Amino acid sequence: MADLKSFFLITKHHIFLTSLFFLSLFLLSSSLLPVFSPSLIVSSFTARLLTAANFFSSPSSTSSAASDTATLYSVSPSRIRVNNESKKMDHATKELSSCDIFDGSWVDDDTEPVYSPGYCPFVEDKFNCFKNGRPDLGFLRYRWQPHGCSIPRFDGKKMLKILRGKRLVFVGDSLNRNMWESLVCSLRSALEDKNRVSKVSWRKSNLPNEGFYGFRFKDFECSVDFIKSPFLVQESEVLDGYGKRKETLRLDVIQRSIKKIYKNADIIVFNTGHWWTHQKTYEGKDYYQEGNRVYEKLEVKEAYTKALHTWADWVDSNINTTKTRVFFVGYSSSHFRKGAWNAGGQCDGETRPIQNKTYTGGYPWMMKVVESVIYNMKTPVFYMNITKMTWYRTDGHPSVYRQPVETTRGSSPATNMFQDCSHWCLPGVPDSWNQLLYATLLVSRGSLPYKSVGTLL
Repeated sequence: MADLKSFFLITKHHIFLTSLFFLSLFLLSSSLLPVFSPSLIVSSFTARLLTAANFFSSPSSTSSAASDTATLYSVSPSRIRVNNESKKMDHATKELSSCDIFDGSWVDDDTEPVYSPGYCPFVEDKFNCFKNGRPDLGFLRYRWQPHGCSIPRFDGKKMLKILRGKRLVFVGDSLNRNMWESLVCSLRSALEDKNRVSKVSWRKSNLPNEGFYGFRFKDFECSVDFIKSPFLVQESEVLDGYGKRKETLRLDVIQRSIKKIYKNADIIVFNTGHWWTHQKTYEGKDYYQEGNRVYEKLEVKEAYTKALHTWADWVDSNINTTKTRVFFVGYSSSHFRKGAWNAGGQCDGETRPIQNKTYTGGYPWMMKVVESVIYNMKTPVFYMNITKMTWYRTDGHPSVYRQPVETTRGSSPATNMFQDCSHWCLPGVPDSWNQLLYATLLVSRGSLPYKSVGTLL
């Protein structure tokens, strides 16, 4: 493989040929990888995911002069080399890009969160644990520390400069919405005039009711949006034998709203996962549809795989990789004790992350499917594998503080209440996901200053 490194120079004139080369190489390799595991994926995905990261330089919408001076990268499985920057820049970039930033642990951190609890007006009440009466803030005193490297702290001003003139869109379920709200609040905190960010006004439609939400940062002419699409494929209806409408999920059709947004999006962050664990999707009875066929019974794993292939085929056929960059966020761990969310499941009372440094959470079958699908795509997709880092954070969920809690003497706030042990308090854990997103964008556009990445903390 060392002889192939010289072929991996990515320029705007060679993207098409390089993509063909990668595609043929991956198809050949896939025959040697019949079983996907986290350890195997780390090694086999490194070159591919770093290639995806390299695409996050200024898009083609910038001026030709800017494009002509864009940083070029040479990619190998172990590093990203900045070809037209100094060796000093190489050192800083190498430290961050050569390690798995999703393999690490939570360490004590006494610095303040990027935005203050209770002060960002864009956090939904169900994520606003401080507003809802959560008395402890110790869960905010941890930061994610990858093994073997350090990551720069989130800098809202630098992130806004990266996003200047661009549109970043989160597409997926409410966990992606969690991440979207976190990023909007983190960017807002960097503005001197907080009034310079506003909700996007969509014409002739009450789009929030249709799952469209957006904020525009006026001074940077950029927007950060969210599109609700919990399955990525289209929810639909058919008529049953009695003429009554019955809900189905079209495994072979991408959701309509995704088609409306991709052409003017510069960065798209996809996810799907938690809705596939609900009773209807998990049981798979008379629910999954392909063409005119509604399956009487289909296992959820097979249905999920079909849906992900539909998404992947759509991305490969429609995304222009010279303009639009693609991320996929992995499965965020839930922590229900003593039952499911609607059957008495609890997570209240947790105030610290899991202290056992040995990860024993297993690996969700859905993420194995995601990895196998991404592996065979021609479009570079940066996979944010957050499963392990979220598994430790039993303390970060809203639990009973998903709504205002008032306790009286002798009563428990957990009495007769559904607890939220899937989503995350804001500020909180999703801020670290955006820190990793920020670090990826910094490295890929050659923006790290000359100093050890560890000193940027």
